[in-house]
Parts: sequence; C-alpha cells; structure tokens
Amino acid sequence: MPGVFSQLDLTPNRLTLARDARAAQGDLIDLTSSNPTTQGLIFPAEILAAAAASYWSTRCYHPDPHGDLAARTAVVEYYARRSPPLVLQPDDVFLTASTSEAYSLLFALLADPGDNLLVPNVTYPLFEYLAALRNLELRFYQLDEERNWRINARSLRRAVDERTRAIIIVSPHNPTGAIVDTPLATLDLLGIPVICDEVFAPFTYAVSDTPPLAALHPDLPLFTLNGISKLFALPDLKLGWIVLNRPARVFAPRLELLNDTLLGANALSQHLLPTLFAQGETFVRMMVDRVRANLTLALQRFTDHPRIHARPPAGGYYLFPAIDGWDDEERLVLYLLERGVFVHPGYFYGEVPGCHIMLSALTEPTTFAVGVERLCAALG
Repeated sequence: MPGVFSQLDLTPNRLTLARDARAAQGDLIDLTSSNPTTQGLIFPAEILAAAAASYWSTRCYHPDPHGDLAARTAVVEYYARRSPPLVLQPDDVFLTASTSEAYSLLFALLADPGDNLLVPNVTYPLFEYLAALRNLELRFYQLDEERNWRINARSLRRAVDERTRAIIIVSPHNPTGAIVDTPLATLDLLGIPVICDEVFAPFTYAVSDTPPLAALHPDLPLFTLNGISKLFALPDLKLGWIVLNRPARVFAPRLELLNDTLLGANALSQHLLPTLFAQGETFVRMMVDRVRANLTLALQRFTDHPRIHARPPAGGYYLFPAIDGWDDEERLVLYLLERGVFVHPGYFYGEVPGCHIMLSALTEPTTFAVGVERLCAALG
C-alpha cells in the first residue's frame, strides 16, 4: 500500500489492550494524562465568553499570512515580559493552528526530502511522524541523565553532517523537565538553525524562569514555538505561533508563503489571544501551583524509596524517574497495571538507557496522591 505510514502496524499494542482491560474494572489510576481539560483545569468560561462576544458582532474575515495583528502584538508583549526579554516586532510572529502545524511548516521551510534534523534521544513521540510527512531523517543527540538531562554537546557535534538542516530543542523538556538556562557554545559554533519548543515555559520547578533560547543566542537563526494548548489549557481552541529572532528574518518571505498556503489558525482563537494574555495570568498561576505541589508530593514520597529514583525537574509537568530492580519496562508497566496504576514506560520516549517510567503532575491532586501511593506500594 503506498502513502505515508503505510508500513506501520496500527493495531492496538499490548499496553493499550492491558490498560483498557484494567480500566474496565473501574478503579484504575491513570498517571499519564497531559490533557488539562480532563484534569479539571478549565480556563474561565466567563473570560472566553466576554472576549468572544465582540468577535461575533464585528465578524469579518481578513486573512493575513502572519496572523491577526492584535494577536501578534500580544505575543510580542509577552516575550518582552520574559526573563531575559526577547525583543520582537509583530512581523516576527506567525500564527498557526498548533505547535504541530508550526513544526510541519518549519520542516518544509528548512529541509528537503533526504535531509536530516537533530532531535534529543529522549523526547515526546511526535517528531518521527512529522518528519515522515516530509521524508526527513532524524538523527539523535544525547541528554545526560547524570547532569540533570542536559544536552551533551559532544554528541550534538557528532550527529551533524552535511545534510543537517535544523536542531530541535525542547525547553522545558518533555518528559525530563530540563531547561536550557545558559547559552550553548556548540550551537553558535555549528551555526545551524534551531527550533526551540517552549510550550511548557511557565511550568518551572527547580529554577525560577524559562529563558527564551532566542534571547540567549541572539546571533543564531532561531525559531521559537509556543501556543495556547499548554500555556492557557486550551488545546481545543488550537492556536500556536512561530517567533523569528533577528537572524531568522531571512526566512520570513518563504514562511509567509507557506503559512498563507494553509491559513490554519482560526480567526476566533486569534481574536481571543490578547484577552488570554491580559486576563489569564491568575489561571496560569493556579495551574503552575498545582503541578509544583504534585511534584513536591511525589519527590518527597520517592526520597527514601528503595527502587524509585527521581530528580527534581527544572520545569515541565512530568516526572521521569529511574526504577531499580527491573530491566523490562513493558513488563514493569504491566505489573503496575495489575496493581491499579498506569504509567508510561521510558521507551515511549526513545532509547533511554536503564529503566524509567513517566508520570504527569498535571493529574488532579487527589487522584495523583492515590496513584503515587499505589506506585510506591507496588514497587516497595
């Protein structure tokens, strides 16, 4: 069968079948959710309703390949408030339907079929599918667990060849929580365009801020990705953006044509964006406080556990602990399922040395606490 993904086995895997069967019993604690709307994190409806009212009364479609000017200006002002600030112009911002669409646009902008992109060896399973749409190769650089999952500069240099077109960095990283908080000399030395995904930027834990990577590397072509899915817990309203720093502006004319070809960002979500930034900070802070409290609870509970070894993450809303005494992550997850708690195996996120599991601190707090206790008891 021709076409993308035609060689993949798309039948449910063993873990999915086991999870569904265990969930049917009615008492399964799922510690993997990254969907805020299923965890009781609902952006205030009254803010959305009030902001949308003016849209319906003045509705008129004016497509712009960059996106709505007021929305782009709100993004510019957001980065001006970051630490350190990232100085932008409205034309440095391109609004997209989502961060995934933003990646697809940039892959088309920067690379031809057969070229390669550098991605971390531990990461959310998204890039392989987006790269397949363009017939691009993924080459991996290492994150060092013993250095709190920091980027291994030597492996980054080794991964580069003459067909490397971009380096992808996720900060805060999913699922390890690592944040790039100082300039990486290797990036400037290589001079290859960088795509930085910072969708978890407000979720800090062991550090106070997530610096915009483009502010740390002002002389390197750098594309910053973010959106309202994680920032405001609005994955259903589908709005993301690409921000170009000064050296990346050379790519703007072609990116404008690419974005104009799709025009994926819907007008209502763009209209709402200035209000989200202006009135959403209290809600964002509540989400961040929940995640921090859950992370603290789990880390304290794991401190003296003989088999669970978790490092306090710099940010993000996941924990990625190492587990002693097991060498088969799938068997471990099946064992935990039998005891009423579901976590992701480390191999979902790449070829990670050792045995790891992933759990999400976005989970509703009472459910999270029960799940952590079940996890500790099952591995005790």
